Amino acid sequence: MYIKPLLLSMLAAAALPALADNEKIITALSPFGVSNMQISDSPIAGLKTVLSDQGIFYASEDGQYFLQGSFVQITPEGPVDLSNVVLIDKLNAMADNMIIYPAKEEKYVVNVFTDITCPYCMRLHEHMAEYNKRGITVRYLAFPRAGAESKVADQMEAIWLAEDKQAALNEAKSKGGKSLLKPVKSKIVAEQFNIGVQFGVAGTPAIVLSNGTLVEGYRQPNELLSILESTIKAK
Repeated sequence: MYIKPLLLSMLAAAALPALADNEKIITALSPFGVSNMQISDSPIAGLKTVLSDQGIFYASEDGQYFLQGSFVQITPEGPVDLSNVVLIDKLNAMADNMIIYPAKEEKYVVNVFTDITCPYCMRLHEHMAEYNKRGITVRYLAFPRAGAESKVADQMEAIWLAEDKQAALNEAKSKGGKSLLKPVKSKIVAEQFNIGVQFGVAGTPAIVLSNGTLVEGYRQPNELLSILESTIKAK
């Protein structure tokens, strides 16, 4: 009759070192403004993955060393950047709130962080039919460069909440970032902006491939297709 309480005590005791290690990392990184940390094991023994509001970090278990940047695994198929893999499921869970331009014969899916006032974002949007023709489905996420609390963010919020999201976005893109919709506030743009920050997005457009690879800047349809063909297995 005492087996269950004893077992629970043993499990709790076994978990204490991991919790203690995590506390060391949290204590070490918090003074640098790193917040909302989710800590898990990395592929390298002794190194922890730290997912935070400020991005992804890697830290030693004792919290004395940490780094930020690409985390590359060498495979028979070539080098694979694992840095953003931990964010892919979180990104895909936002699909219902993305503005999607599907390819009829889909081979690839890309996620594009965009700002309605960004000239290069407008250029990318002008070639949407060409991306789709090449089998590339484009999923837009909002990333107002002025921040999630800006006036542009409120305008983008209205677009993302519109009954016809594509029509609202098409209008804003064709009018130099000006939307006729009344600005509103909700959490959609902030959530998309924040995951963009976690991916390391610093400007727009920024393209995240289905494996988590971040491709910065505007890429012409053929150029993006070439990147995808060399990086992602087609459907």
